[in-house]
Amino acid sequence: MFSIGDFARLGLVSVRMLRHYDAIGLLRPAHVDPFTGYRSYQAAQLGRLNRIVAIKDLGFTLEQVGAILDDKVSTEELHGMVRLRRAQLEAQIAADLARLRGVEARLRTIEREGHMRTDEVVLKRVEPMRVAELSARAASYDGEDVGPVIKPLYQQLVSRLDAAGVELTGPGVAYYIPEDDGGVMIHASLPVAVAEGPDFDVFDLPALETAATIIHHGSMEEVGPTMQTLAQWIEDNGFRAAGLAREVSLHCPDNLDEWVTELQIEVTR
Repeated sequence: MFSIGDFARLGLVSVRMLRHYDAIGLLRPAHVDPFTGYRSYQAAQLGRLNRIVAIKDLGFTLEQVGAILDDKVSTEELHGMVRLRRAQLEAQIAADLARLRGVEARLRTIEREGHMRTDEVVLKRVEPMRVAELSARAASYDGEDVGPVIKPLYQQLVSRLDAAGVELTGPGVAYYIPEDDGGVMIHASLPVAVAEGPDFDVFDLPALETAATIIHHGSMEEVGPTMQTLAQWIEDNGFRAAGLAREVSLHCPDNLDEWVTELQIEVTR
């Protein structure tokens, strides 16, 4: 038998924590002296203590820990819970990093205010084109919501076109349809010359009779300054935007900093 202090040291926890586990019925001492109240533990109880700490550190409440232990969770099940928690944490880290990159991009946009060249904007007609496309909904038009949706869409579309033996006739075009609740329907499209497809939609993307366009160089995470330049030009020249921008992927190497994308916004007087 071990005193509560020795057991705490062996289990790498605090005495205070052991007392708390006892109070809530999560880990009772093997023996309590009726006269002194001193708690004593057996070495075999370290197994339960290890399970308590492991499950708690996965993010479960102590009440949930007790319920899981009552179900006599196996070591393999614990490993599965760890794998699931790892995936959740990695996803959270990726989302937090993306959010941080977005903040940094906004700061760079702020730094460029007053130094944007609106003479880079070209007003032109965008011709109609036939495209194969896949679509999905994002919670908002924010890059943080759009990025995780549009990337898999293009990966799936390219894979399906390859499987169908369909050749592309031009660069990809992403376009967005806003929804009443603030969400946005994302359309990932690639120009083709076929009439239909087995597992993708074929659609005639209409012309933009008058579009304000600008070339963006670099990752789409850094599109803020370019979009702001385009917005300033539209306002300065007495136009108003008639929808969200189309994004034409002119050059998409592995290095995102080398991407070249044309932004097209339909405008009216």
